Amino acid sequence: MAVPAEVDGAMSKPETLVDTHAHVQWPALAATVDEVLERARAAGVVRILTLGTTPETCRAALTLSETHPGLYVAVGLHPGDLPEDLDAAFEEIVSLCEHPRVVAIGETGLDYYYADGPPRERQIASFSRHLDLAERLRKPVCIHNREATHDVLRILEQYAGRLVPVLHCFTGDAETARHAVEMGCYVSFAGNATYPKLRDLLHVAAEIPEDRLLVETDSPFLAPQPVRGRRNEPAYIVYTYDALAASRGITRGELGRIVEANAQRLFGWAGVPKREEGEAA
Repeated sequence: MAVPAEVDGAMSKPETLVDTHAHVQWPALAATVDEVLERARAAGVVRILTLGTTPETCRAALTLSETHPGLYVAVGLHPGDLPEDLDAAFEEIVSLCEHPRVVAIGETGLDYYYADGPPRERQIASFSRHLDLAERLRKPVCIHNREATHDVLRILEQYAGRLVPVLHCFTGDAETARHAVEMGCYVSFAGNATYPKLRDLLHVAAEIPEDRLLVETDSPFLAPQPVRGRRNEPAYIVYTYDALAASRGITRGELGRIVEANAQRLFGWAGVPKREEGEAA
């Protein structure tokens, strides 16, 4: 299947791009995942990190990665969807880390948006276990934060210099971003940075140090503005790259090379060694 016309029209020629946070095993994408990944390749996306949020979605992601060479996996328990038997679920996450396609821990973090979500103490306990695991295995950790910035940063401060966090789908202000970078975090921007009401995110992205910047889709969620309202997929990341590149006064290709180098260094994919423990600080 060809690249959608609107994406094809956005490309003068495909650049080498990576998507550092997606969920291609999600039902909305999994039913046609071969076509989804083919469109991504046609758009220039050469590697994708797909993240599990439950033991089931982690296993599904690993199954896909075994037949799609450009697909890598992070395993974890989403804070908004913690299972009843947290101990058993986390034990399975630990066991899945032995799979060679697992390059990161997550998606983990804190989500205080929903009043009826898991209790905050339970979320914090799960988050801390993931951080301990990431430190022990020397893998980066991909962090979800929704209306929980104070607690996320407070907890990460306790691990500063001991692991490498990725703040996925960053929506904070410049001061928060600077503080995160000082603690050794990478900062990742998704399609919502292209939304008119969130354009301040582009100013924040423009100030992120070059070696700490990542780009993602969070597909099937948060489709960029030109395709907003549709099911998101990795091919649509070209729009986010374009918006972020423009905010920094560079081309898509230049930004693609920056993010690809950061992702290779961070995740250790494509034969590039991962950071050693504490190196981020």
